[in-house]
Amino acid sequence: MPNYVTELLMRMLMVPNPSRREAAFAAFVRGELEKLGLAVHEDEAGPAIGGDSGNLIAHVSGTTAAEPLLLNAHLDSVAPAEQPLRPEIRGDEIRSASGILGADDKAGVAVILAAVREVLADNRPHPPLDLVFTVAEEVGLSGAQHLDCERLRARVGFVLDGHGPVGGLTVRAPAHERIEAMVTGRAAHAGVAPENGISAIAIAARAIAAMRLGRVDEETTANIGVIEGGTAINVIPERCRLSGEARSHDEKKLAAQTQSMLEALHEAAADAGGAIEVEVERMYGAFRLEESSPVVAIGRRAAASLGRELVLLTSGGGSDASSFNAHGLETGVVSVGYEDMHGPGEHLPLAELSRAVEFTLALVQSAATHQ
Repeated sequence: MPNYVTELLMRMLMVPNPSRREAAFAAFVRGELEKLGLAVHEDEAGPAIGGDSGNLIAHVSGTTAAEPLLLNAHLDSVAPAEQPLRPEIRGDEIRSASGILGADDKAGVAVILAAVREVLADNRPHPPLDLVFTVAEEVGLSGAQHLDCERLRARVGFVLDGHGPVGGLTVRAPAHERIEAMVTGRAAHAGVAPENGISAIAIAARAIAAMRLGRVDEETTANIGVIEGGTAINVIPERCRLSGEARSHDEKKLAAQTQSMLEALHEAAADAGGAIEVEVERMYGAFRLEESSPVVAIGRRAAASLGRELVLLTSGGGSDASSFNAHGLETGVVSVGYEDMHGPGEHLPLAELSRAVEFTLALVQSAATHQ
């Protein structure tokens, strides 16, 4: 028979939760928190980001004098989270018969709820806990960036949003810049007078061809993810929009990569006689936790108590930990067992889900028994 956390997650996976439309799932999570006797506060992040739900915050009183601890997971999942979902247990893992599973990050939410339920039911020693469930993580950490941090007591914590086997702790993640460009050319009939036109799409193509994309070096990546333009096949396209990004663990490398992408865009437009407007937006900064970090210490003790070794990881992606660390709340990202996130092969071994609850309980105990 499936255990509590498995049953809880299977129910969660049926609830739609696309970014900025998490209200139904937020109501589900609120209900589970209230079943545990916890008061739930919803902040004003929803209206601030154009969403239908804010972040959820709940507090658990501590039984020790230890410093408060944050536990966080995000409420949204990538598309097709808004479509009818059909999660199912196949053998020893959970998969979806309808595409992306949504274990990122419903698994993290389920693990936190299951662990807190066990802490309270067994009256285990625990520090004061700040439970934070954020919205719109998948679209630039928007919920965390608008979190009402005045309601938080913790200065250290864990974000349960990592893929891979339980026991991993991400302690390093890159800074991220988004690039939006509008290329303007000149429209003309593609068959009658193509020489009178300037193709915005051709300008964009030249610019992209001149960029270094993919894995630029061991610390830096770049991508053009969206290109849109044109009105008809017989019209030289006057406009073309590009959306891309650059990431790096090194700020100087990030600045150089972003600048090289901008130069490619401007040079291609100038050579063709077109024009370009570009905006660069800083999505979030890099973070790096040192070996001496309290977060690493808590994690090592927790892993050791289970007879395991903590594995310190470097990530190429962002998480709410990027935002928390920027606000002085030191956090690492805990792996909760799911694999192939954001893809149709996303799956979660049942054994890893149970291990994630076990490891979270160990983190809470480790934080409770050491100052």
